[in-house]
Amino acid sequence: MSQFLKRKMLNDYDANNENYKTISILSQCCQGIGTVHLAKHLSSGQMVAIKKFNMDKAKDEINLIEQEIILTRQLKHLNIIKYHIAFVSGPEVCVISPLMGYGSCRDLINTHFNDGLPENAIALITRSVLDALDYIHKRGIIHRAIRASHILISASGLTCLSGFRYSCPIVNNGRWQKQIHSFPASTARNLNWLSPEVLEQNLEGYNERSDIYSFGMLICELANGSEPYSNTSSTLMLTEKVRGCIPPLLDCTTLPDESEMHDSGLKLSYHRQARRQFSDYLHELSMLCLQRNPYERPTTNYLLTHPFYKLSRRTLQLCELLKPALPLSDKVAYNNDEMECFESLQKITDIDLYSCDWDF
Repeated sequence: MSQFLKRKMLNDYDANNENYKTISILSQCCQGIGTVHLAKHLSSGQMVAIKKFNMDKAKDEINLIEQEIILTRQLKHLNIIKYHIAFVSGPEVCVISPLMGYGSCRDLINTHFNDGLPENAIALITRSVLDALDYIHKRGIIHRAIRASHILISASGLTCLSGFRYSCPIVNNGRWQKQIHSFPASTARNLNWLSPEVLEQNLEGYNERSDIYSFGMLICELANGSEPYSNTSSTLMLTEKVRGCIPPLLDCTTLPDESEMHDSGLKLSYHRQARRQFSDYLHELSMLCLQRNPYERPTTNYLLTHPFYKLSRRTLQLCELLKPALPLSDKVAYNNDEMECFESLQKITDIDLYSCDWDF
């Protein structure tokens, strides 16, 4: 048998839970229905992530989970999370995917970049997200949940879009619909990123450009380090969006006078953000995406030609830009001593396991 066939057989992920050695829990997701585990595929030695859905707890979420698995398995793009295989084990549905060493962008913000990511990192990450959005939009899919916790980054710096549980098709019975009127189920966690036309639920409906608005919100989240409208009531948030208010990127050109800051914690963040200045191109990109009128928002294809992405960043490596953050290294799969060290380290950090946000 050729070496190629031997390697292929070893790397074929099988539908047997016993062939995966669980090392630790990385996070919970789907409001406690699912857990994401770090595991080792025993046949190949590869480190993987196993997402386990407890179907006894799922109830109303069962159809959404099934939709997410089927759709994600069908999509084939470098910047979309890959599901190697899915299978049933007792009361759980297990989904095997690559280990994304840096976790989600929300993890990075929470642990290392409380005031937002560097502009060059934002450029590399959002460019990959745009490529993924361009791919799904051309295939008649609206994502409806673009947010930092659905953007995963591998140890090598590959950015992948996840979170297709909330997506919907534009094509119905072979016909491309101009507007969609369905409201995404179980979407309470995504409200702050949704476009005004999705939230309004009126007769005009919405289309794939609602994702462009959410993409603009993602830029704000990555740049500012905070969830958009995080300290705003849902009613006021909707009012602000319908009025066409655009959340600013916080830097020395947009921050209010320091005298208006009364919270000492906010003042500390203020001083750090006041020392930086985002490029005019990034400010412009954000404003273009967050236009109140969906038809004034550019398409993904147009955004990919925006000057912000034309700046020369070919020599930049995302992993370097994310330091001091370090990824879970898949080298632990090939060295028993490192594996033991990793397991010992995990016991120490158990209290932090559920701070991760692998909601993919």
